[in-house]
Amino acid sequence: MKRIIVALVLVSVTMGKAQDLNDIFVSGVADAERFANAYLSPVSEGAIYSISNGWYNTADAKPLGGFEISIIGNMTGFKNKDDKKAFLLDPADYENLDFVQNPGQARMVSTALGDIEGVEVFVEDQSGVFREDFELPSGLAAENLNFIPSGYIQASVGLIKGLEVKARFLPKIKFDDDAKLGLFGAGLQYDFTKILPADKVMPVAISAVIGYTNLNGEYDFTDSSTIEGSNQRIDASFKTWNFSAVVSTKNIPVINFYGGLGYITGKSDIDLLGTYQANGPFFSETVEDPFTVSKNASGVAATLGTKLKLGFFRLNAEYNIAEFSTFTFGVNFGFR
Repeated sequence: MKRIIVALVLVSVTMGKAQDLNDIFVSGVADAERFANAYLSPVSEGAIYSISNGWYNTADAKPLGGFEISIIGNMTGFKNKDDKKAFLLDPADYENLDFVQNPGQARMVSTALGDIEGVEVFVEDQSGVFREDFELPSGLAAENLNFIPSGYIQASVGLIKGLEVKARFLPKIKFDDDAKLGLFGAGLQYDFTKILPADKVMPVAISAVIGYTNLNGEYDFTDSSTIEGSNQRIDASFKTWNFSAVVSTKNIPVINFYGGLGYITGKSDIDLLGTYQANGPFFSETVEDPFTVSKNASGVAATLGTKLKLGFFRLNAEYNIAEFSTFTFGVNFGFR
């Protein structure tokens, strides 16, 4: 199995799996695109859910001038999601690809999340004289990684009564001289209970939260590619929205509890760019910017969490239940 670029960074992991698709080009660009879509879609979907979380840790909006700076980490699990870890590959759907064992018969193979290893396929010409065998890539579970990680810095500031603005940011970071990753986002929270006369004595707060996240990654693998060509790279873009209704306890000195019900929606685009010389046993083709793997994902999400307040220092932890469930942990510093 080829390397994961940076195991603790979301898009670097995703792009590392995308680079494992090199060998499939021997079957032709059309086959490579079909396989890439099935192989990468589950990890892209999980990434969308991962970066969409962490927008709130209370429904009680900050007063004018109140602020909080947070370091947030997410772990989006897929250990028990067998339907996302494998897909059925039918050679009849491919132009040149077939299995070494039981050729012509469909079988389950690994996605970028899976752990099915050692699946041998081949490409040959009609005469059977020229043939090339290779293994299909496995996924993150084969590397004993059963979650998709993400993280960023987030800031929140109280404005007019009940309104709070948020921003999240991860500066463009370079890894291993080949990969770059950056994230930004913005959000709004409005506390409806702030407009009520009894706000000061109410035991709970109720808010609406909207958050947008944009994550971009680049990976230049020209030097490590097994395919002839130039300027070979992957550009990945993830754009997500989170719409949530949030309720939390308040007026408790040290610990509070919060919950939310929301809707997450997003899209990912993983562009395979550059020049590729796809040489098979009976064909040769040069292609520019071969294809894009796109994935849309959306669904309802429910969140349960707690926040511990120790003066300027706060800790929060929450569990988000969705198609891909996520555990979020935050270290927060602030003043109300």
